[in-house]
Amino acid sequence: MFLEIALAICGYQFIRRLRKPSKVSWQGLKPLSRAEVLGARGEARAHAKLEETLDWLCGSDYYLFGPLVIEHAPGTAFPTAEIDHLAVTPFGIFIFETKNWSGRIAPSAARGMLTRVGSDRRAEDRRSPIDQNRTKVEFFRSILPPLWPVTGAGLFTSPEVKLDGALHSDLLSLSDLPQWLRSRRDAYAGLRAIDVQKAIDAVTLLVRTSEAALSRHKATVSA
Repeated sequence: MFLEIALAICGYQFIRRLRKPSKVSWQGLKPLSRAEVLGARGEARAHAKLEETLDWLCGSDYYLFGPLVIEHAPGTAFPTAEIDHLAVTPFGIFIFETKNWSGRIAPSAARGMLTRVGSDRRAEDRRSPIDQNRTKVEFFRSILPPLWPVTGAGLFTSPEVKLDGALHSDLLSLSDLPQWLRSRRDAYAGLRAIDVQKAIDAVTLLVRTSEAALSRHKATVSA
């Protein structure tokens, strides 16, 4: 099976090279803003909670990527996408989009959006992390074996966030994460465990984790 995966990935990479690359001019990144600093702190909290939870559920039989970049739409204006955290486990591959939002988060009437109500009681719509994750999840599902379930989730890292009960169950606070992953493990019970090392090798062929790749992606988005 792994040979088939490698051939499929090599075929994808060959087709990608044949397509016209996007033209991006990179002149360096601006200094981090306050929002970016707070976001980085949220990412660190998410990474720590993921490691703690995966250690609890899997022992050492898992791998946690992040951050990383995939080229999911070569030849377009935005060929790459950033993934905050990707976990490879014996019971699935999980893609997490993290948000350091505070306040109350509730469903929105607008498709693909959530409503955030801050301490000033002002409501604003923001794009749902589930919607942001959609193409990333589809990218891996289209290439990896269908027996390896790929699931996306939105992870809210602020200790001052309150999630409305009407939200989709794939929208989580840090405290929700252990039970959410445990339920995924239990749902997978009885099926053949994923060979974590083979899955790591397959994912590694599809992602870029270097600072240069992340910087190029951020520059494209900023431009």
